[in-house]
Amino acid sequence: MSTLEPSSKRVKMSDGSSSPVIGTHNGHFHADEALAVYLLRQLPQYQSAQLVRTRDAERLQTCDIVVDVGAVHDHNARRYDHHQREFTATFPGHHTKLSSAGLVWMHYGPEIIHSQTGLAVDSAENALLYEKTYTDFIEAFDGNDNGIAPYDPAALRAAGIEKKFSDKSFSLASVVNKFNFAPSDPSATSTSEKAASAEEEDARFLRASAFVGQQFAFELSHTFHSWLPARGVVAEAFRTRREVHPSGRVILIPHRPEGVPWSEHLYNLEEAEGKSGEILYAIFPESGEKDSKWRIRAVSLENGSFENRKALPEAWRGLRDEELSTVSGVPGSVFIHASGFIGGNQTYEGVVALAGKAVEL
Repeated sequence: MSTLEPSSKRVKMSDGSSSPVIGTHNGHFHADEALAVYLLRQLPQYQSAQLVRTRDAERLQTCDIVVDVGAVHDHNARRYDHHQREFTATFPGHHTKLSSAGLVWMHYGPEIIHSQTGLAVDSAENALLYEKTYTDFIEAFDGNDNGIAPYDPAALRAAGIEKKFSDKSFSLASVVNKFNFAPSDPSATSTSEKAASAEEEDARFLRASAFVGQQFAFELSHTFHSWLPARGVVAEAFRTRREVHPSGRVILIPHRPEGVPWSEHLYNLEEAEGKSGEILYAIFPESGEKDSKWRIRAVSLENGSFENRKALPEAWRGLRDEELSTVSGVPGSVFIHASGFIGGNQTYEGVVALAGKAVEL
């Protein structure tokens, strides 16, 4: 079974050998084909594949598999382009038009998951990772390459909603674009050394592909090793929540060395039980030590949101230690964040008391 560490081997450019050949276009590259090439190389049959970057139709014909060029989507012929006018394919259950990354994932995702985790291609766990990895990671590549924003820009303008700050550099696609201009040899100084010759351009693409591949490997590793096992842990915590506090509005998340990403599972459990929005706070130990301090976390309105269902009381916010213990009436209190989303106490009993008072206030 793979450790899910990113491959340290560089994609080889075609050298005329008998190894399988992956084809993609040359010139300016984007995040989707950089990821598509990396994904293909996670399959045993393409692990040592050569890479050809060209728009020459005759040369592309000689490639075993082609992504993001050629104006053909034909799984049987192993051709995966999305630029043709008639192309409208989407991932099952989604509405975002696919890019080359999404096409490769749609057709080969279960096999890639098997190669990286050992999960059987037809297992329920594989199917969960297949859907979640597309939703949480790959769909953004598809949207970006097809010019599809997460929110309707016209609706945002009509509502008068403007960005508070620029986040254009805070995306994988923006980083990949910079690889188009960053010389593969950072020590190069002269204009001629920095010129994007075919070889230099290919080297930049390989760096970009390795970069997005590393992010994919991190994502899949986290989902497999942490998110997937957390399902059962959170389900048990949800079932026994009234043992923590009689209101049923506080959930105890136990410590696990691999972490317990609980929020998404909690939302799903609440929805399945018809209790959406019920849990206000999660409590959890800071470590696995017997004398560990404890934390309390306000549950977000939705996964990834900075808004909380019920922030910790305003009178506690920004206070620490004795002052907080006095104001809250709970001995051993350590801190409450100024925004009210998280706090801490020295003991389990103390953090439960904080949670109970926060529920009632």
